[in-house]
Amino acid sequence: MKEVIGTIDHRILLNFRIAPEVMTAELPPEFQPKLVNGYAIGGICQVSLSQMRPKGVPALVTARSHNAAHRVAVLSSQGEGVFVLRRDTGSRLNALTGGRIFPGVYSKADFQVESADDRYVVKITDGNNRSLMHIDATVSNTLPKESVFEDTKAVSDFFKGGNVGWSKRNGGGFDAIELVTPDWDMSPMFISEAYSAYFSNNDLFPPGSVEFDSAMIMRNLQHSWVTREELCEICC
Repeated sequence: MKEVIGTIDHRILLNFRIAPEVMTAELPPEFQPKLVNGYAIGGICQVSLSQMRPKGVPALVTARSHNAAHRVAVLSSQGEGVFVLRRDTGSRLNALTGGRIFPGVYSKADFQVESADDRYVVKITDGNNRSLMHIDATVSNTLPKESVFEDTKAVSDFFKGGNVGWSKRNGGGFDAIELVTPDWDMSPMFISEAYSAYFSNNDLFPPGSVEFDSAMIMRNLQHSWVTREELCEICC
């Protein structure tokens, strides 16, 4: 078992509600969308990490990074979790070692991350300076009234129960990694601006098939990412 530990400075979940038949077409056949009130739930998880190191390595040997994952809540023969469609990182080390030293293949991207008080502004661009994602959000107390989730607890429980992430493995098959944290505290965010190049692609998502739903944030959490080899054998 491989395990990396550290601190989540912040973890923003930008959530979209999606027509299930459209989202199913983008998933491997081993997975199906996990639905909420008839909708698939996809989105971007943008996480800023610090004090990262393999478990057992002294705390002085640490790394900090900004990362993002495009993902979809799913069900599989191995349980529930998320399927990761794409990973981006601002860390050259993550981009070079992802998929070899630790599960998950990353694309190198440029991250601009600013936070002040309860406001977070995040911009992610690829190597050609094309926008992958941007968000301008402030920590709030309530969900948007249009959200498919009943309340904040419903969103928190939904993602807490799906803390395993699967992604395609180099050479075939799947990797599985689990987020483990002693605390699980999510707060909603008020969105001033939100954009995802992936979920705005009309070739993948016809007009009307995807809509912004909600955003959540977790802050200042000790955590670990644990490789789960026993969950990698997925059946249709």
